[in-house]
Amino acid sequence: MNITDSVLRSFRVARTYRNNSEKVNCVDYSPNGESAISSSDDDCIMLYDIQQGKPSRTLYSKKYGVDLIRYTHGDPNTVVYSSNKLDDTIRYLSLTDNKFIRYFPGHTARVTALSMSPVDHTFISSSLDKTIRIWDLRSPNCQGLTNPLGRPVCSFDPDGLIFAAGVESQTIKLYDLRAFDKGPFSSFETRFNRVCDWTGLKFSNDGEQILICTNGGAIRILNAFSGSVLHTFSGYNNSKGISLEACFTPDSKFVMIGSEDGRVHVWSTESGMKVAVLDGKHPGPINTLQFNPRYLTFASACTNMTFWLPCVDDL
Repeated sequence: MNITDSVLRSFRVARTYRNNSEKVNCVDYSPNGESAISSSDDDCIMLYDIQQGKPSRTLYSKKYGVDLIRYTHGDPNTVVYSSNKLDDTIRYLSLTDNKFIRYFPGHTARVTALSMSPVDHTFISSSLDKTIRIWDLRSPNCQGLTNPLGRPVCSFDPDGLIFAAGVESQTIKLYDLRAFDKGPFSSFETRFNRVCDWTGLKFSNDGEQILICTNGGAIRILNAFSGSVLHTFSGYNNSKGISLEACFTPDSKFVMIGSEDGRVHVWSTESGMKVAVLDGKHPGPINTLQFNPRYLTFASACTNMTFWLPCVDDL
């Protein structure tokens, strides 16, 4: 089924789970789309079976806490995650036996982004220590480090050849992974009308757009090659400066974001028009939002975890 305006407007809550006592801070789908994982401020890691539509396992990270969590490339049984307690080491965890495979020490302040290569064992991390580090899952040693001259967030492009750094909430720098030590090969500035912090970057799956997530009342998509502003989306609630996550749909044609009032707002990346507002009855702000890469479903979370499906009767 193609994703269209009417399909998006037809989405309804399929399941809601209330397993967490504090906010869910991150959600990720496995590359095959058959499972999802969430991390939360109550130190829980929840696994969900998407085919069955239910939680399959609960793990805990009581000692280190858990903040950003990502499935590794091509493997639904391992994840890496950053911590929000004790230290800023990144941890590589086997979901099969709940044992750490490896530790990635080096950052000296909170990790602000984790991005897995879509093609191999490489991943990158950015931190409030003003560095971006390049890692290989097979080695605990940092494979490369760059200082982008400010607080960064980072993301791989869909080919795994380029990564983008959003620096000091005003500049995007593009690096060639194979020659990152030579500095960015392109950079462009973009400033929002109201002061806000950039909280994340994402490339669209076609590699042509970059989405800037913020803790303000606006998000933006840029042309990934020229840096020109394509659209700035606003009109959703975020009066408290919460880091709300936005995402592209897999076809790159729509952008979605949660809001402070628990609703999901959807815009067309082509026209820039808002096409849907979906009410999932979230009791709190939707901190995190992800669309399944393979199946027509998405997840949104506050303290509750909610999975959505299109309603065929509405089409």
